[in-house]
Amino acid sequence: MPSEAVDRRRWTLVAVCVTTFMLLLDITIVNVALPRIQSSLDAGLTGLQWVVDAYALALAALILTAGALADRYGRRLMFVFGVIVFTGASAVCGAAWSIAALDIARGVQGIGGAALFATALALIGHEYRGRDLFGAIAVWGATIGAAVASGPLVGGLLTDGLGWRWVFFVNVPVGAFALFVAFRYMAESRDEGAVRTDFAGLVTFSAALFLIVFGLLRGNSEGWSSALIVSTLAAGVAMLALFVLVELRQKRPMLDMSLFRQPAFVGVSLSTFALGAGMFAMFPYLSIYLQDVLGLSPLGAGLRLLPLTVFVFAVPIATRNIAQRTPAWVLAGIGLLLVSGSLLLMHGVSSTSSWTTLLAGLIVGGIGVGLANPTLAGAALRVVDPARSGMASGFNNACRLGGVAIGVAGLGAVLEHRVGTSLAPSGQGGLAQAVSSSGERVAHGQPMLAHLAGVAYSNGLNAALLTGCITVFVGAVSAIVLMRGRPAEAPAPEQAAVSSTGGGA
Repeated sequence: MPSEAVDRRRWTLVAVCVTTFMLLLDITIVNVALPRIQSSLDAGLTGLQWVVDAYALALAALILTAGALADRYGRRLMFVFGVIVFTGASAVCGAAWSIAALDIARGVQGIGGAALFATALALIGHEYRGRDLFGAIAVWGATIGAAVASGPLVGGLLTDGLGWRWVFFVNVPVGAFALFVAFRYMAESRDEGAVRTDFAGLVTFSAALFLIVFGLLRGNSEGWSSALIVSTLAAGVAMLALFVLVELRQKRPMLDMSLFRQPAFVGVSLSTFALGAGMFAMFPYLSIYLQDVLGLSPLGAGLRLLPLTVFVFAVPIATRNIAQRTPAWVLAGIGLLLVSGSLLLMHGVSSTSSWTTLLAGLIVGGIGVGLANPTLAGAALRVVDPARSGMASGFNNACRLGGVAIGVAGLGAVLEHRVGTSLAPSGQGGLAQAVSSSGERVAHGQPMLAHLAGVAYSNGLNAALLTGCITVFVGAVSAIVLMRGRPAEAPAPEQAAVSSTGGGA
């Protein structure tokens, strides 16, 4: 391969990985900075919740739409759009003068993040083939796991060292670097068969995901039986059904419904969703336990999660040669079983436990995520025609991020219910929501209440860990049973040629 092509593919991988790390980090890193943001901007609880929710909502709702538009208009173009929007919004977040301005900028950040994440796998799939593709996806998969797991650590370092605004300002130089690489090295690619935009599909799917994710994110705070949440979720399901009907009538839909007749595609999607909902969604609650029950600093909590981060990053790289010779269902199944087992190993924590009670589970979980994550990402690309890799990338990442969003809401509901049950005998059941979000901090120096809160939160976390264990186990079974149908092998380069229109400026 000419050296120019080697440079192009390597720099493309670097740009995709650093932007993926940046945008996923912003899902977890902000949690650490919320207390400082609250005091700095004099924010109320609702405004503070939207700092997290606005980003997650826009990201999850628009990711498949961005993938479809990338196939139609160009993946590099969509990537550049995402970098510009995300970086600009990050600068506004860092300079925010009010909580409303921060919330709006976070929503815009999510729009840029959707464009970046939707094109990630497609850009990698365009540049790499065969055994090289396994290695590239291993690096990208390791980046995903490391970003999610290291959020509290990076957030603690930035918040304690430079202030909460640098949680956002740090994205600006990273975005500038990615923009330079995109113009200098990336080749443009698109689906030449996409001659029209499926606007009906774009609108109905984005609206459906927006409504469903909104309902799930706000369910705990608004009340699951409230008129707002019930009507929002019902409307989301109705829009999703309408989307399916619209796509079935399209000659070239943004999401090919015939894929759901392939067991391998269904298995990859369910397994990816389960990993996000059962494991990645657990990190905010583990972070609260370490900080607000065991009393660690944000930096200290991040350091305790480092064993998982190390294995998540190292395992895909160390096993990339094995991955090429092993059926995807085997690696995905083993990885997900290990993750499920790791959550069971962490089950049993108490308010007086040492953080080392989590250590075995963190190590086993890191190994499991390191095996499963890149395997599922690679399999997602191999179930579709290479020309539609934007669609495959967008849907796979929609499953991943949708899993995280739904998992955070679902595990939070389980945790809060168990916290309320634990507090009820003492007459403090009304504090269930406050304890679920802030642990012993709700006591404000009252030793007896702090003890009750610590015990209640630990009981709630154990219930969430068990729920996560079952969720990931279902994903493991889906991988083993459904992915055995084997997605099609990655086509040879000459068969999978995607239109290229140059390598950039």
